[in-house]
Amino acid sequence: MILIVEDEMIVRLVAEMTIRGQGYKTLSAGDVDEALEFLRSPQHISALFTDIYLKTAPLGGCTLAHQAIALRPDLRVLYTTGNAATDQMKSMFVDSAHFLPKPYSDDQLRNSIQGLLAA
Repeated sequence: MILIVEDEMIVRLVAEMTIRGQGYKTLSAGDVDEALEFLRSPQHISALFTDIYLKTAPLGGCTLAHQAIALRPDLRVLYTTGNAATDQMKSMFVDSAHFLPKPYSDDQLRNSIQGLLAA
């Protein structure tokens, strides 16, 4: 199961369709609180795909990933953003996280998910 956290509904829906097209099940959330509800549940979640900048929480994806790893230490994390990923921003990433810049194509998302889960 892959948890997708994206505040732009259309972007989230396209990501869901692309990831499901690879045969993975998905959960989706539009903000940090909704994502944490899933992460605190007993559902099996192997990966978190999160936007870094969320409308209600600038850098919320980074904060969420740290909370997610505290709850689920084996969780794999893939960040995305349409902004430049500066060294300062990358220093806030959880260990072993992957990064996919926006805009990304369906193929880039598929390859990133495969690489994330194969790591």
